[in-house]
Amino acid sequence: MVEWFASHASHVRRGKRLSKYDTNIYIIKPATVAHERRGLRNPLGTIRPFNHLSYEQQYVNIPTMITLSSVSKQFKNRVVLDCISLSIKPGEFVTITGPSGAGKSTLIHLIAGMERATSGKVEFDGINLGIVPPIALRLFRQRIGIVFQDYKLLSGRTVAENIAFPLEVCGASKQSIYSNVKGAIHKMKLQKVANALPRELSGGEMARTAIARAMVHGPMILFCDEPTGNLDAVQSIEILRFLQKIHKEGTTVVLATHDPALMEIIKGRIIQLQDGMVLSDTNAREVKEETIDKNEKSEIKTVSAKKPTSANSNSGKRKVKITAIHTS
Repeated sequence: MVEWFASHASHVRRGKRLSKYDTNIYIIKPATVAHERRGLRNPLGTIRPFNHLSYEQQYVNIPTMITLSSVSKQFKNRVVLDCISLSIKPGEFVTITGPSGAGKSTLIHLIAGMERATSGKVEFDGINLGIVPPIALRLFRQRIGIVFQDYKLLSGRTVAENIAFPLEVCGASKQSIYSNVKGAIHKMKLQKVANALPRELSGGEMARTAIARAMVHGPMILFCDEPTGNLDAVQSIEILRFLQKIHKEGTTVVLATHDPALMEIIKGRIIQLQDGMVLSDTNAREVKEETIDKNEKSEIKTVSAKKPTSANSNSGKRKVKITAIHTS
């Protein structure tokens, strides 16, 4: 039924029949080759990170995973996203920032296939998600992980049961569910609250549970929509550290946030939205270096302004000490 979708994906690896009823439906494994070229974990392989390479060396000549071409989204008479064009490569850590109402959540929903664009094209590994049948789109969502702003934990299930839920839906075996859930609980440090209900958790524990549930099935890309919106600065930084650890293990991470506590320490690419348009798209390191350069120039000008001229120096020569500024 959707065999054409799998056959047209350029990086399908070891297609697996989804059920005994749908003989032509296969689980799609996009971006596998791209992950292998970058030395990262492919969805069916092992982890092979190479952290010794610079940002430029890691992402040069890497095939794009996600491409948005002149994408707009409109709800009734309100334009939420206006002609967005960008691309995301496998293994990137991308932060989408901007004020409330800038379109961050809508952009993530479009990339994750939860919404369809009003105009333009959203491509995942060369496949236009706008023309993909709903049943194939459900297969695609099995290869991604999503953390919602309100976490959407099941109130009647424990932490362990919430984490196991995606695997149960996919029809995983009990042994696979047990081992994967145990690993996710250990990784996110949830051992003490594994049998607790969501109402018994703190905000940080709920966020970690949502991340564990999103990662338990080994997605190739993790979307996080304001996961620290209801947390304090300390808990927000803790959640960011977990996301950075997940990224180092090979998962592509797309984070939407307007948390100022995170913006100070985020490393990677930052896309800034305003009024539904891309205001800037740059590497966080470039932004920080540019800020440092501006501060240094301002400091140099201040020191130079204090140096006396020969016209107003009446009591002989004055010594002015200027400290050299060293940049690494």
